Amino acid sequence: MYHHHHHHHSHHHYDPRFAYYDDEKDMSAADAEGVWSPDIEQSFQEALAIYPPCGRRKIILSDEGKMYGRNELIARYIKLRTGKTRTRKQVSSHIQVLARRKLREIQAKLKVKCKVSGGAKTNGDGWQDQAAKEKALQTMSSMSSAQIVSATAMHSKSAAGLGLLSPPHSNYPGTQFWQPGLQPGTSQDVKPFPQSSYPAGKPSTAVSQSDVGALQAPHPPVWEGRAIATHKLRLVEFSAFMESQNRDEPYPRHLFVHIGGPALSYADPLLEAVDVRQIYDKFPEKKGGLKELYDKGPQNAFFLVKFWADLNSNIQDEAGAFYGVTSQYESNENMTITCSTKVCSFGKQVVEKVETEYARYEGGKFIYRIHRSPMCEYMINFIHKLKHLPEKYMMNSVLENFTILHVVSNRDTQETLLCTAYVFEVSTSEHGAQHHIYRLVKD
Repeated sequence: MYHHHHHHHSHHHYDPRFAYYDDEKDMSAADAEGVWSPDIEQSFQEALAIYPPCGRRKIILSDEGKMYGRNELIARYIKLRTGKTRTRKQVSSHIQVLARRKLREIQAKLKVKCKVSGGAKTNGDGWQDQAAKEKALQTMSSMSSAQIVSATAMHSKSAAGLGLLSPPHSNYPGTQFWQPGLQPGTSQDVKPFPQSSYPAGKPSTAVSQSDVGALQAPHPPVWEGRAIATHKLRLVEFSAFMESQNRDEPYPRHLFVHIGGPALSYADPLLEAVDVRQIYDKFPEKKGGLKELYDKGPQNAFFLVKFWADLNSNIQDEAGAFYGVTSQYESNENMTITCSTKVCSFGKQVVEKVETEYARYEGGKFIYRIHRSPMCEYMINFIHKLKHLPEKYMMNSVLENFTILHVVSNRDTQETLLCTAYVFEVSTSEHGAQHHIYRLVKD
């Protein structure tokens, strides 16, 4: 039974982080739940994952050089994705409400006596020892709201056990924690809001050691297994384009192919596998060829990308256009990388471009950016001839014998960091270029 004024019950741990929301019922008022409709909540969750908690630090948005705090960035992201305005204060209070809710759930779990199946003996409540429970409460007491909201989302297995993956009444996968920056994503035709629901599973009442671990142990990064990436290096963006030098063009830049799309989440599927032997004959086979590279490994660094290239450019003045390729990688390590691009026709190398790139330290990561690297004459002519074939099927039959092998290696150790084999068709979609990424395996 509730009264309109709230008594402080002894079981409410006073916590200054949540001074404003003392009881379940104020929450709806404080949270103004209507303000967080599913589409806004979805964008809010994505933004939580894109911008990790940063304490009082401001995160710089470099293009304008203006400084923003995390909650401002989240508010901007929501505006960008949904067109609806949520203030920095609304974001901040929503984070506190969710953190409060999660703390309450975890504290309740820690109190529950655990019935162990099979009647095995445990010391009372399924905890290896009381100390672990204390440590969990201790850990949580030193975390900010933002950290609590992100940390519990981070560790899906135990978070699912605690029923914490997605806030109530939501229809999106529990978005987890990844670092800022765009992920080389699934195909470009991704709906911004997944419609399926991913129930977090039945909340189990038992709390295990791993639930405490949830607050420390991070996942492997979201892109491992879902994108062109290993723990050493990942492709953030890749695009090949033409750009008119004519100032009056309405659309001066046209993308032939592009990888980089929307940010990934742990709910996205892992990459499908393709047997590398199926594509040996499409790439150089002698010394330094794909087979030798693959056998040398590491095998988790090998990918196949099928591109559906967009050749419908609206650029009028093609003669003077600039043809270029921009790519960006990031790593936790400071290396010098060598990027080799081999263009192959009928499996034989026609041209190779080799570029050396040094790291730039930015936002806690080492960034490698090859900006507007000019396409060679061979490629420009090839695209030009291809575009002027009268039928799509003719273009595709030419493209069947055209491939690109792209190898990024550590200049000093010669280790292969990423090797991507590209194969092509022409896009028939009005959405422009598409792509699909596979892992290369050899079973």
